[in-house]
Amino acid sequence: MESNSKSDALLLPFMQIPTGHHHVADAVMEELDRTAQEINCEKVDILSYSYGKVEKIVSTTYLNWIKMLPKAYDLLYNRLAVKNQSKRSRQLLYEAIFLSFFKKLMKETEPRILFNTHCLPSNIASILKQKGKLHAITVNVYTDFFINRVWGIEGIDYHLVPSITVKEFLLKLGVNEDRILITGIPVHPVFRIDSKSKSSEKLHVLITGGSLGVGSIEKIIPTHPEIKYTVLCGQNEKLYHDLLEWNHPYVEPIQYVESKEEMNSWYNKVDAVITKPGGVTISECLMKRIPIFTCNALPGQEKVNEMELTDLGVINPLNPFLSMEKQVKDFFQDKDKQRLYKEKLHLYHQYLEEKTLSEILLRICN
Repeated sequence: MESNSKSDALLLPFMQIPTGHHHVADAVMEELDRTAQEINCEKVDILSYSYGKVEKIVSTTYLNWIKMLPKAYDLLYNRLAVKNQSKRSRQLLYEAIFLSFFKKLMKETEPRILFNTHCLPSNIASILKQKGKLHAITVNVYTDFFINRVWGIEGIDYHLVPSITVKEFLLKLGVNEDRILITGIPVHPVFRIDSKSKSSEKLHVLITGGSLGVGSIEKIIPTHPEIKYTVLCGQNEKLYHDLLEWNHPYVEPIQYVESKEEMNSWYNKVDAVITKPGGVTISECLMKRIPIFTCNALPGQEKVNEMELTDLGVINPLNPFLSMEKQVKDFFQDKDKQRLYKEKLHLYHQYLEEKTLSEILLRICN
């Protein structure tokens, strides 16, 4: 991947797989395109830019590692990125691998604003900014509900954070309060439209495993379901065809949904969502104020997300040793549980900035 154009705003995710880093970068670009069309935006994956086809090998290895050796990945991630989060240190290996390419990209694009949606480019940008070798406005757009140890903090001009908890963490690190903006994890503007279109009295639940359709989704649906389930299979063709073979009136598998409008339409039709605790899906549901149940957390980021979101009270983690369907039904039959959940959800939204994401981005750009 090469970049030969000058950019007002450069957005930096990592790897090509459709993870939250890309979804968040796309959401920021969408907001800028809607409100500041004169700003030229470009998105560059620093791994592909630096090493071309090697990115495909890295992405495949990463996915296989999570799938085949989840405990090993979880252990390493926690040791390298989560343990002692307040202690920031140089990431010398990353610098050796990416610093020269990062400088080359900056020279080619000359961005006025740099939006980091992944910790690695944020780390490199932080180092260069502190040394006076990067003149762009630097913005961290966090894609999880915590800040791992790789994210650059010093030298970053603005921090778009998902929650009050993350803001408080940055304040303890010495970041000026006026540089921290609680935006939630940015999602496409269509997900802020709340118009329910539920068509039946039967409880209807959306199950999603993310865009890659990973997780033991078919194992959590009971053999004789009493709830209606729509299952988003992502790019997992096997899961889609396995569920089709069930041929059950209460189980509807859906292939990869690319359209944000279609995804929003599904949110409007359901009573609740069962999902992995990935940052973007959770944020879409938070914006829609849909009850969220979590399961099948991937090792690393998602397990930490689940803990942070549980502390905020905005998700209902499912106990893997109990019936998933019974836990969902119990929630909807318990008025006190629902009231407490709505209170926590309301509190989460109260802390979000009064200004819209578009207004915040315009402020940064100007």
